[in-house]
Amino acid sequence: MKKTLYLMLTCCCMGSVCTLHAGNPDRQGEAGAYELLLNPWARSAGLHTMTTSMITGVEATRLNVAGLARLSKSELIIGHTILFDGTGMSLNSIGFAQRMGTSGAFGITLTSMDFGDIPITTDAIPEGTGASYSPSFFHMGLSYAHMFENKVSVGILLCGISESIADLSAFGFALDAGVQYVAGEQDNFKFGIALRNVGSPMRFGGEGLSFQTPNPDSDVNYQITVNQRAAKFELPSVLNLGVSYDFLFGARHRFTIVGNFTANSFSRDQIGGGAEYAFKEMFMVRAGYKHELGSTEIDKSIYTGFAAGVTLEVPTKKQTTSRFGVDYAYGATSPFSGTHNFSIRYKI
Repeated sequence: MKKTLYLMLTCCCMGSVCTLHAGNPDRQGEAGAYELLLNPWARSAGLHTMTTSMITGVEATRLNVAGLARLSKSELIIGHTILFDGTGMSLNSIGFAQRMGTSGAFGITLTSMDFGDIPITTDAIPEGTGASYSPSFFHMGLSYAHMFENKVSVGILLCGISESIADLSAFGFALDAGVQYVAGEQDNFKFGIALRNVGSPMRFGGEGLSFQTPNPDSDVNYQITVNQRAAKFELPSVLNLGVSYDFLFGARHRFTIVGNFTANSFSRDQIGGGAEYAFKEMFMVRAGYKHELGSTEIDKSIYTGFAAGVTLEVPTKKQTTSRFGVDYAYGATSPFSGTHNFSIRYKI
């Protein structure tokens, strides 16, 4: 138990360091790799990604990796997200998690972002050259979580980040850490804390930063190639604190309320809450609302406001833990026409 308390204290101290620099709107736009904050999984997206305290399985790798340890045996999820409906962008992800021994779990996730075909324009041809390009954003995450005495779980995730176009690229690493704690006669009360996207700065490099200029020595007239140096950018680190409570009505009905606070290092802090109803853990509906502190209708972030989702999950065989589920979520965005998340999952 002493080891558990030490791990919790360590994560809390890490979170305190992050909070000292959080919620500063003057730093908004200074970070990069904001796709790390996008959620490809529909079940948690239906509660506006505020399930820090109760998220489990593969989905935990995107919010609080400690929830990975609460996996029964193994789980496979495939997710597709229509980002900011009307922009032509999408997010595709696949994740697998496997129980290791009695207390540990290992997970791997792959996520890619599709921007569609973007026309190439130049100063001389602003209407477009007739060619197009598509950026390639790709993430790979490896995670491990461990549970102590069925009450406290801790986890860590290492994520590789790749961003590139034809002649420019950047690569970096991010580290996530999280803790979950459950209490109550039926584990009704849950608390979670997660520190995400902590890593070294990234920098773009490649032939796209090269250009030709006249030789500075005027005696000989010829062109030379010069390489520009791109500025570094930080990762969008965040600290999430969440609580939830399950109201159980017999063996069939569950009603859960959640609350979450997000401290952003490069934008305003956010607070929100939501609720989820489950019937026999086979049919679930959920909704949440997130508010950005200190913002107005003009300068608020795109992901604030309302979100909702639904899940249908059924057993694949009698007297087994194998289940197949389909999830859908909608998140309001301003501007654009919202984000749609779809996921299918198979659990053993």
